[in-house]
Amino acid sequence: MQPEPGHAVAAGVVPEPAPLLPSGRLQGRELMAQLVRDALSCAAAEGWHEIIISDASFADWPLGERAVVASLEAWAKPGRRLVMLATRYDEVLRRQARFVNWRKTWNHLIDCRTCRAPDPQDFPGALWSPRWSLQRLDARQGVVLCGSDAMKLAQLRGLLNEWFHNSTPGFPATTLGL
Repeated sequence: MQPEPGHAVAAGVVPEPAPLLPSGRLQGRELMAQLVRDALSCAAAEGWHEIIISDASFADWPLGERAVVASLEAWAKPGRRLVMLATRYDEVLRRQARFVNWRKTWNHLIDCRTCRAPDPQDFPGALWSPRWSLQRLDARQGVVLCGSDAMKLAQLRGLLNEWFHNSTPGFPATTLGL
């Protein structure tokens, strides 16, 4: 299998063709993780210029998986932007080592922000792009709403913008010692 013209190959891994992304209300914790995988694969294949991911801790996101990091590596190009919003990043540091290493390399494309939420359960779990979005409605049951409806994309972007504007920089790519 050869990569499509203009798509990078990360560490000899050729990303799979972009999956079709579903629309509607779906349920299942593993399904939500698969939707994140599929969306990032699609982002790489289609060259999405902006992605926003949001979760209280990203503890159950598959960000550290080899295939996800390969998709992010293929996606990463000058002029692209990934925004991460979270209430804390300790779970990312603990569970997502491949992603943490990838983040160090591509720091100039990533804006990680920390948000204060009265209750982390109220913090939005979402993946947004101008083309498609996923919003977690119920973390315990794994209920998500996803699709490419322009109105829903705009509403979710507005919600994420509010959190962004009330956030501070977080999750530095490197920590300097004395």
